[in-house]
Amino acid sequence: MVIAFFIAMPVGYYAAEQWLQNFTYRIDMSWWIFAVVGIVSFLIAFFTISFQTIKAALMNPVDNLRND
Repeated sequence: MVIAFFIAMPVGYYAAEQWLQNFTYRIDMSWWIFAVVGIVSFLIAFFTISFQTIKAALMNPVDNLRND
């Protein structure tokens, strides 16, 4: 995920800069916007994976074998 973020960050920055040039009133893109997006997406993925891991670790394997 970190590798994908570092690949997508320059592409997203370039695309946003090109798109924003067409507007009369425009904002400047700051590096911290991309940092916040990267941190939030990493935290969402981390908590999702952690939840699924804990759920699988607490599950009783006998119950699953009984259902199969």
